[in-house]
Amino acid sequence: MTTDTTTAATGLPTVQQGSFLTLHYRLAGPAGTVINTFEGKPATLSVGTGELSPALEQRLIGLTEGARATFELAAGEAFGERNPDMQQWVARKLLDELGDPDEDYSVGDVVEFPTPDGMGKYAGVALQVRDDGAVRFDFNHPLAGVPVTFEVQLIGVL
Repeated sequence: MTTDTTTAATGLPTVQQGSFLTLHYRLAGPAGTVINTFEGKPATLSVGTGELSPALEQRLIGLTEGARATFELAAGEAFGERNPDMQQWVARKLLDELGDPDEDYSVGDVVEFPTPDGMGKYAGVALQVRDDGAVRFDFNHPLAGVPVTFEVQLIGVL
C-alpha cells in the first residue's frame, strides 16, 4: 500500500506522518538563534520519529514541498517547561573521566556528555563552579520554558 503525499490543488508533495524531509530550519528563543541550518547543509528527518518535538512536527504537517513558513510557539510549547531536577552537580572526578582532566570550566560553558549507552550525546550548560572543581549543569533543552520561533523551508518531501 502506498500513501499519496500530493495535494490535488498544487500537485506538490505534502508533509504527513512518516514523511521523509529535506529542509532548512531555524529555532530561536528570546536570546536569539539556537539552531540554524540555513547557512549550511540542509537537515534530513522523518516526521513522527522524535527528531523534532511533537509541537514542531505538527507545524510541518500539511506544508507542501518548497514552502517556507515561520511559526511562533508559546513558552513551553516546543520543548516543555524548565525542570529544576535537570540541574545537577557533576563531580570533578567524573568530568575528568569523561573529558579533558586539564579543562577549566566556566559559567556558561556548554559541555557534551555521552549517553549512558555510549551511542549518543547530550549537552549541559555550566551554571556554577565550586572550589573543589564540581560543576552544576543545566541539562534542560536551551529553549525549554521560553517562546520559540520556528522558521522552515521545505526542500524535499518523500
